Amino acid sequence: MKVIVFDIKGDFAHFKRIYTTSSPLTYSFPPLPTLKGIIGAIYGASKEEYLSIFSNETTRLAIRIINPIKKIRLGINLINTKDNFWTPVKRRHHEARTQIRTEFIKDAHYRIYFSHSDSSILTVLEDYIKNHKSVFTVSLGLSELLADIEYIETIDFLEVHNEEVEIASIIPLSFMEERSINFEGNKKYFKERVPFSMNVDREVDKYEDFIFEPDGKSIKLFMKNFFKGDNGESVSFF
Repeated sequence: MKVIVFDIKGDFAHFKRIYTTSSPLTYSFPPLPTLKGIIGAIYGASKEEYLSIFSNETTRLAIRIINPIKKIRLGINLINTKDNFWTPVKRRHHEARTQIRTEFIKDAHYRIYFSHSDSSILTVLEDYIKNHKSVFTVSLGLSELLADIEYIETIDFLEVHNEEVEIASIIPLSFMEERSINFEGNKKYFKERVPFSMNVDREVDKYEDFIFEPDGKSIKLFMKNFFKGDNGESVSFF
């Protein structure tokens, strides 16, 4: 399987947890629908198109954490429209703004592994990423959080079944054998439940639990299936 490997990074990222409202929290990494939106922005697919172009049937993706996950909270000033109007100055019973405490990932940096059944789409994306180009602006969850993209390589990955292996990427819980993790003392093991699939109406229709090491270290475990690259790296595509 031909795979394009590239990095996305930025000073801050925010991938909003859907159940948080007044004090938005962030996932530790971009959920699959968000990642497809980022790739869609590079490729030039509109919001109405990218979920069809990069469907689960045609697209394979893996995410590796490069920088340790560091979460901070900052106050974001939003326009106050609670009374159905806005004024740039404070009135007697109406503030001009409202401040929301929002959680961000600081120094976000992820490595993306992307493959597609349509070789022409792979060729276009490889050219854009190599030349540091994108059709639309690439951001990390919010339009204000601009992202940088960096081409790493294009290599072949081969699918392997039922082996103990060091996995460099985040791992869907359903892809691993139950209780098969080889816990090591110098590593941390986190689990997050994130949106996994979104229909063309942009409604989440499936969630998945992921296992990951927040400092970006590999996890040793027994996998039902994984992919090994020509560079010797093993990742879990989903």
